[in-house]
Amino acid sequence: MIRIEAIIKPERVAHVSDALVNAGCQGFFYHNVTGQGRQRGVEVFVGRGGQMASRSSVPKTIITTIVADEMQAKVIDAIVGAARSAEGGEIGDGKIFVSPVSDAIRVSDGQHGGDAI
Repeated sequence: MIRIEAIIKPERVAHVSDALVNAGCQGFFYHNVTGQGRQRGVEVFVGRGGQMASRSSVPKTIITTIVADEMQAKVIDAIVGAARSAEGGEIGDGKIFVSPVSDAIRVSDGQHGGDAI
C-alpha cells in the first residue's frame, strides 16, 4: 500500500476528486491549508485605495489517499491531469508526495492491510 498526498489549488478540488473516482480510487480526504512553496506568495489588493500587498503564503488543499501499489501510476496520472493548469502547467499547480504504508487497520472489524482500505 502507498499513501499519496497531493497539494493542489483549492479551485481544482472538484476536478481532482472526480478524476480520483474515475481512476477507481475508493476513498480519499482533503483539508485546506496555507503555505509557501516555489510560488513565493501572491500580490493582493488591500484597503480602499487599491494598494497592493504581498502575501507570503497562499491557500492550498491537500488531498490524501491510501491505495494498493498497483494503482499508484493511475492515481498519480489522474491527479496530475486534473490539477494541472489549462495552459500546460505553471508554478503553483501543486506537488505530489508518495510514501509507503506498512499497515492499515479498519476500526469497525479489525481487518488489516489491503482488506482494510
